[in-house]
Amino acid sequence: MKALLSGRRTDLLELSDLEAENIRIKSLHARISLKMNDNGKANLLVHPIYHTAITPDFLTDNEAQQLQKGEIQNLLRILQDDKGNKTELLVEYDAETREFIVSDSEKILVPDMVNNEFLTPAQKENYRKGKEVQIADGAKFNYSGTDRQGILSNRLALVASVLIDGGLSYMVYRGLNALFNKKRDEEAAGRLSPGYYAAIRDIEDQRPGRSDQAAHNYKGNEISR
Repeated sequence: MKALLSGRRTDLLELSDLEAENIRIKSLHARISLKMNDNGKANLLVHPIYHTAITPDFLTDNEAQQLQKGEIQNLLRILQDDKGNKTELLVEYDAETREFIVSDSEKILVPDMVNNEFLTPAQKENYRKGKEVQIADGAKFNYSGTDRQGILSNRLALVASVLIDGGLSYMVYRGLNALFNKKRDEEAAGRLSPGYYAAIRDIEDQRPGRSDQAAHNYKGNEISR
């Protein structure tokens, strides 16, 4: 539900007894996501496991193979329409469903703060382009359209903050997957920074009816999956 409501794809799910246009499917493994239609209503999209990946026509065969083989995490492509309007696309490959994931980089939600540290304009731009970002407390992370949480990191948990209508909206990520093709020390990954715990305290301070003790429950040096 968290993945769906955040505009991301779920992990693989087993869907049963599907019916559509006189087609009945007893069981199907797929990811699902929500997409707003022109009427402002959410449609449920099903992303099944394809037999063969359909390569976007703006990718070369070599680029597609690099993504499929896991040699690179993503590619940036700029497309231009007949009116000269340009769109920057971030292309990834979902090995589980054998599908190329294409995201409009301008529509990727970029955090203003991570672990209570403001991101610079350059860091925000790198995040939007799917590049790795590192902040002062040693946390590294990058956007991923193929991951259920939408973000990969060398840490098990992060707190991201977005400025909305003059206030901060917090997103707490736990059990994060490792950065692309990079092994991590799981013990070190669980040692979270003072900035992380400060952000957690800020969240607790904004919740009505919560005691000071609730914030103290987050104190410690490590977090497990």
